[in-house]
Amino acid sequence: QVPLVESGGGLVQAGGSLRLSCVASRNIFSFNEMGWYRQVPGKQRELVASISTGGSRNYADSVKGRFTISRDIAKNTVYLQMGSLKPEDTAVYYCNARGILMDDYWGQGTQVIVSS
Repeated sequence: QVPLVESGGGLVQAGGSLRLSCVASRNIFSFNEMGWYRQVPGKQRELVASISTGGSRNYADSVKGRFTISRDIAKNTVYLQMGSLKPEDTAVYYCNARGILMDDYWGQGTQVIVSS
């Protein structure tokens, strides 16, 4: 297991911003990719944003232009800066780390609630 600890979720009004943090227990360069997923009850977990070891970023269409994924290598931390939040962004957000053997590690999740 690779502990991933998320923080930064909470309640925010529509149009507001939040920053999620994910601290890994080891060097994030040991993973092929790190990302953020979200899930609402009754639906599949979906990719929000990811960043590869080389720095390539990928975003879900629904968050492009509003969310930014970044990392601090020295702190083994990946961030998700969320702006212009909408009620439909309400979900539990999970940090993901994907190893070189395509093994997935998950954080415990952090709740984001966007009120209208």
